[in-house]
Amino acid sequence: MGEEQLAGTALYDRIGNGYSLGRRTDRRWMTAILAALGTAHSIANIGAGTGSYEPDDRPVLALEPSSKMVRQRPHTAHPAVRAVAEALPLRDHAVDAALAVLTVHHWSDWRAGLTELRRIAPRQVVLAYDTHRHTEFWLVRDYIPEIADVELTRPSADDIATELRADSVTALPLPWDFTDGVFPAYWRRPAAYLDPRVRRACSALAQTNPDAVERGIDRLRHDLNTRRWHERHRNLLDLDRWDAGFRLIVSHT
Repeated sequence: MGEEQLAGTALYDRIGNGYSLGRRTDRRWMTAILAALGTAHSIANIGAGTGSYEPDDRPVLALEPSSKMVRQRPHTAHPAVRAVAEALPLRDHAVDAALAVLTVHHWSDWRAGLTELRRIAPRQVVLAYDTHRHTEFWLVRDYIPEIADVELTRPSADDIATELRADSVTALPLPWDFTDGVFPAYWRRPAAYLDPRVRRACSALAQTNPDAVERGIDRLRHDLNTRRWHERHRNLLDLDRWDAGFRLIVSHT
């Protein structure tokens, strides 16, 4: 691995503590991902992590750079190989579909990684998000604006769709009771962010200056105690789902 790729692996190892506790499969996203994979028989899951969105009804090869993440995979999970997206140890068109779920923004060279996805599979299914929309999330805007500095360095869903020459881009709104602890998952359950275990499972929070995070969480705690948060965001409390910018991108090459 190159120096940048090793640095990326170190990042996964640092922020991966307790990841499997906060990041659990949500059946609604799973249904959408299965539909996007279609009839693909064999799948490579790139940046597989703990395997939250891997199909269990067909062969899957998980590729994950972080040993810490691999160790958190259930014993029933598909086999995993340590590898980075930018240099996949697979031959051309080795599988029917390449899957990448909320991982492209961590890659040291995301364009090179997407080129690898296109090389190993005729179908690419990528779940990404609109980084600008994440910066508009109330936790960022009102409490921890420093997160925007992290988010705006990452490739956005539109960038990824353009690079892949996507055939379709589908919005995946977050239900209020979403079970996967992605960064904006608790948009209607703000008290969840007071839990350090929740924060550790969100890379945007884990990569932001800890002092800035603590200051923001202190302000959030105060606003929850005084009900100020509820007054400012009462419009959210009536919503069943909210578009946080997550997009399911499908491309055929």
